[in-house]
Amino acid sequence: MVVPIAYYLVLSAILFSIGVGAFLIKRNIITVFMSIELMLNAVNLSFVAFAYQWHRVQGQIFVFFVMVVAAAEAAVGLAIIIAIFRARSTLNVDQVNLMKL
Repeated sequence: MVVPIAYYLVLSAILFSIGVGAFLIKRNIITVFMSIELMLNAVNLSFVAFAYQWHRVQGQIFVFFVMVVAAAEAAVGLAIIIAIFRARSTLNVDQVNLMKL
């Protein structure tokens, strides 16, 4: 029994929508960061689903590169978040303004 590709695409769309909603609604930098990661993983799911359906390895290779970029983004992003927290003592997006001293 094979799961249709439409199920994977619907799941991917739901995950991406949750990520966009959290990105627009949440005010904490950590949750915004996590929502961006959720959106990247939703796109990866659709890439893998299409690669499996068309029996192509290019989609899976692209997913690998997206995961490498996401890992680098996580490392650099968390370092920036820690630096912002140390400087401003808050992680609220509305209160973090790096242009003011």
